[in-house]
Amino acid sequence: MNQLGYYPNQEKIAVVDSGKVEEFVIWDAVSGEQVFVGKSLYTAKSAWSDKTRTTLDFSAVTTPGKYILKVNGASVTFLIKDSVLSPLADAALKSFYYQRTAMPIEEQYAGQWHRMAGHPDNHVLIHPSAASPDRPAGTIVSSSKGWYDAGDYNKYIVNSGYSIGLMQSIYQLFLDYFSRQKINIPESNNHTPDLLDEMQFNLDWMLTMQDPEDGGVYHKLTTPFFEGFVKPVDCKQQRYVVQKSVTAALDFAAVMAQSCRLFASYEEDYPGFSKRALLAAEKAYAWAEKHPEAYYNQNLLNQKYQPAIATGEYGDTHADDEFFWAASELYFSTGKEIYREEAIKKAPQIYTAPGWGNTFALGIFAWLQPGRELNEADRRFADSLKTELLKYADKVIEGAEQTPFHAPYGNDAKDFFWGCLAEKCMNQGVSLMYAYLLTGKDVYLTNAYRNMDYILGRNATGFCYVTGLGTKSPKHPHHRLSASDDIEDPIPGFLVGGPNPGQQDGAFYPTASPDESYVDTEDSYASNEVAINWNAALVALASSLDALAVYSVK
Repeated sequence: MNQLGYYPNQEKIAVVDSGKVEEFVIWDAVSGEQVFVGKSLYTAKSAWSDKTRTTLDFSAVTTPGKYILKVNGASVTFLIKDSVLSPLADAALKSFYYQRTAMPIEEQYAGQWHRMAGHPDNHVLIHPSAASPDRPAGTIVSSSKGWYDAGDYNKYIVNSGYSIGLMQSIYQLFLDYFSRQKINIPESNNHTPDLLDEMQFNLDWMLTMQDPEDGGVYHKLTTPFFEGFVKPVDCKQQRYVVQKSVTAALDFAAVMAQSCRLFASYEEDYPGFSKRALLAAEKAYAWAEKHPEAYYNQNLLNQKYQPAIATGEYGDTHADDEFFWAASELYFSTGKEIYREEAIKKAPQIYTAPGWGNTFALGIFAWLQPGRELNEADRRFADSLKTELLKYADKVIEGAEQTPFHAPYGNDAKDFFWGCLAEKCMNQGVSLMYAYLLTGKDVYLTNAYRNMDYILGRNATGFCYVTGLGTKSPKHPHHRLSASDDIEDPIPGFLVGGPNPGQQDGAFYPTASPDESYVDTEDSYASNEVAINWNAALVALASSLDALAVYSVK
């Protein structure tokens, strides 16, 4: 079941992993009184094993409090309370502070997870693949700040741009919610919402990754090979910026154009940033138009240049989605017709959930922003995008209320892959949340909550897949910061990748069943790593659902 608890008016479902259920009982944990007796709702057979699971519905219990569910001789405690996802939303956003480079993570903000500064990145070399007349190979540049990307210590433009773009899309939907959120970071007492403060720390780094001469953007800042599981301060490899890529330039352009609008109200804290961001965005977009085939291919790069690079590739050989997102954001920031024309030319024919390798949805979110004033032609175009999003949402939720875990996610073997809990489960939920905002239909929001329930424990492994939360959560994520800090508990607030039948890491998995192909060990990078794009999805859905909880969820 959901290990964090339920909002009073939220649907409340638990699943018994096996065995027939005659009835179940809910007790008030404080008074000891019996408050509800129920029969099973339905049973459903697993598509991959001989398990038959039984669904229990206790949505009728709505009074805030602490309760005990008793069934088949077992019992489990759960909460009903307002703002039940607030700690999750806060922890998910706070995770980005722990990923900061080039500054000490201080005890007053990080508690036991404080650490010395690592990777100042003030002596970064231009890799031969990134050389230009003004910056030949070996040129020293400074590229400080930014977030460690995942369980490793490198910094990647494509993933950074996508992650910020997704979180800032959600920020625009719930301004009041984010204006009140305080997560205890060094900037919490300034005039800017904490979410934007945290984004700014990485946006500052991204600006250093643009070649000032031609506007191109380096694909990543990296060591040749992944560092071992050592503290950041103990890392010794030389770091490089490598080849400029069209996808990096466009993700950069999109998020800078988006940011220029959002930070315009916060000149007191970030003077001049909005203007600088828009200029950088237009320059990067112009470079991308001149180099539309400049894809990052690490194998080809390593055939031509030394040192060879063996870190995360973020390779992508299709850029229409990045062109669409960047052109859309630039159109809304500048009003220039040329960007509108390019956005319409590159628009998707169908809706797909957002991901770092497919950013169409982020452009769609820009067009469907509630309250955005559009002329008649733009409104018709936006309506066509809305139609496709709703087609997607209707297909996703079909039959969800009869599945083994009573959720739209997790019922197809294709739902499980590297990073699936974010790229599929969370981002499916984000898409359903948008469908709810666009239509007011509760069925979309209910199913978004169901996907969150899946993440928080109502799944085949019984894990709450977020570190530091719930009663059974990952203790050994593939995360160098957590592994090297000499602290038993992992840094909290990180969503792990989740079940992955590909099992590419060679770790021991107890089963090949797609929804159980997860192991909580440090060496399982295929199922137990963390990443900023995955946590961006967690921030997006947890914050949205918490913000929307003031409404009745049927």
